[in-house]
Amino acid sequence: MNNSDNDRSFVALLDYLKRSQGFDFSGYKRSSLQRRVQKQMNVRGIATLEDYTTYLETHPDEFASLLSTILINVTGFFRDAAAWSYLQEQVLPSLLALKSADAPIRVWSAGCASGEEAYTLVMLLTEILGASAFRQRVKIYATDVDEAALHQARHASYSLQALQAVSPELRNRYFEPIGDRFTLRADLRRVVIFGRHNLVQDAPISRLDLLVCRNTLMYFNAEMQARILSRLHFALSNTGILFLGKAEMLLTHTDLFTPINRSHRLFAKVPRRMCAIG
Repeated sequence: MNNSDNDRSFVALLDYLKRSQGFDFSGYKRSSLQRRVQKQMNVRGIATLEDYTTYLETHPDEFASLLSTILINVTGFFRDAAAWSYLQEQVLPSLLALKSADAPIRVWSAGCASGEEAYTLVMLLTEILGASAFRQRVKIYATDVDEAALHQARHASYSLQALQAVSPELRNRYFEPIGDRFTLRADLRRVVIFGRHNLVQDAPISRLDLLVCRNTLMYFNAEMQARILSRLHFALSNTGILFLGKAEMLLTHTDLFTPINRSHRLFAKVPRRMCAIG
């Protein structure tokens, strides 16, 4: 099959996924997407895109496996520890100082995968506020497009290996051992609201103080990144903070965000009244 035929077959596959699953991959980086689809085809022992499209038609559960392969879902507690320390010690105290003592605190973990970063936020904010104020004031919205990952996240149950980056003190304070696994305290877990959300298609959560969207934008092409960043800008309050992943920068979006610490990928929203028109 030549390249043009292969391109047509790939476009046909993406069109099928959009029609059958309501999932639009058109804004994803094409080369990366093709590699991930090919990887899944190799797992299934399928040689051509046409045959894989047929396989998807006759095996409805395959889409979940394909989505997991495309999105990779590599995450962890306190991933890039220095950035989390800077957020806890330098950024959040300044952000919280702008709010009254009983004002609600709204946080969104976008692309939360299996929940580790959402629960890192739980520990970090509880350490700053105390458990009582955390339960009373904080709402953490944790979203992903992968239902299987969300199912895992809601259980908040992790192996000891998955908790390696969590200090023994924090592990003992926040997790309860159940068999050979550790589950986040239920009173704190209830603060986190998990739900399916597609950054490309769905309206953003709004009035946020902190938006954590780490290593998610890198899946998208430049045009789609710009659209998503505009939505994330809208989602934040005027004093809101955006926390990106190590692989992501905002060099060309200075009208929307200004760096607080570029090396740790922490950015402040530029309020709309200050943005360039157009």
